[in-house]
Amino acid sequence: VKAWLDENTGELMIPFSAEFELECVGMEKDELEKYLEESKTKSMMNKIVKTGFSALNLQYFFTTGADEVRAWTVAKETKAPACGGRIHTDFEKGFICAEVMNFVDWKEHGSEAACKAVGKYRQQGREYVVQDGDIILFKVNAGAGLKKK
Repeated sequence: VKAWLDENTGELMIPFSAEFELECVGMEKDELEKYLEESKTKSMMNKIVKTGFSALNLQYFFTTGADEVRAWTVAKETKAPACGGRIHTDFEKGFICAEVMNFVDWKEHGSEAACKAVGKYRQQGREYVVQDGDIILFKVNAGAGLKKK
């Protein structure tokens, strides 16, 4: 099958066992690591997900709150107001700006305050194209789009 794909399409093939992956999904991290080591194999799930996201032209952005972090899926090249609209339509209608830092920068510097201190936290406007891994705080006009009676 791989030889035919290489010759006729050039598409990627990811061999995997659905039964094996199903077993892995239900395991705790320590149990999974031991099982994979004993089996002398590895799960292909990460590769399947990453390859699928790439093939579908998708990416993540994150929002945070005091007790929650949420990942949102959007198409690549999506502008900030439309990403806000994934959360709630009022976020798109009343978009003012997006305060943005990237996850890689946050991980490197350790906090939002540290990202601000080194200039990695910025305000972006309507034309900002959200990047994979952006952490965004949307500023919106809560009354935008509301009609007066």
